[in-house]
Amino acid sequence: MINEQIRDREVRVIGENGDQLGIMSSKDALKLAREAELDLVKIAPTAKPPVCKIIDYGKYRYELARKEKEARKKQKTVEIKEVRLSPNIDVNDLNTKMNNAKKFIAKGNKVKVTLRFRGREMAHMQAHRYILEDFAKAMAEVAVIDKPIKQEGRSLTLFLSEKR
Repeated sequence: MINEQIRDREVRVIGENGDQLGIMSSKDALKLAREAELDLVKIAPTAKPPVCKIIDYGKYRYELARKEKEARKKQKTVEIKEVRLSPNIDVNDLNTKMNNAKKFIAKGNKVKVTLRFRGREMAHMQAHRYILEDFAKAMAEVAVIDKPIKQEGRSLTLFLSEKR
C-alpha cells in the first residue's frame, strides 16, 4: 500500500535515509512524504503499529524485482534423469548405463532407474529385483538411494540422488 491507500490511524515512520521518525498519524506521515516529494510505502503491515517508510515507490519496486531475480538465479532446479534397463541386460550394457547415471549425478540431477518388463518377463518380476539392487550397490560411492525399489505397473523403479 502506498500514500492514500494507507488507512491506519497510527503508523511507525522511517525516513528516507533510514532514521526512525517515530509513531504518528498516517495523515502527518503522508504530509512529510509529500514535502520530501516521495511516497509513503507500508513496509510491514502486520506490525503493531504498521511500519511505513518514506521512499521513492518506483525505485522500491525496482529493487524488489531485482532481489527476486537474483534469488531465482541462485535457485537450482533438480531434474530427474531416467536410465532404463531390461531384465536380460548384459554386464557391459549395465556398466554403460551406470556410467551414464554417474554423469547425471555428477551434474547434480536425480536418477530414476527403471527396470521394464514385457510379456512373459512379467511372471518373474521379483526374481530380477537383484539387477536394481546391484545397480544401487555399484553406485553407492557417488549416490544414495532416494526412494527404495517400488513396483509400478510393468516396471520396477529406484530413485538415486547425489551423496552429500
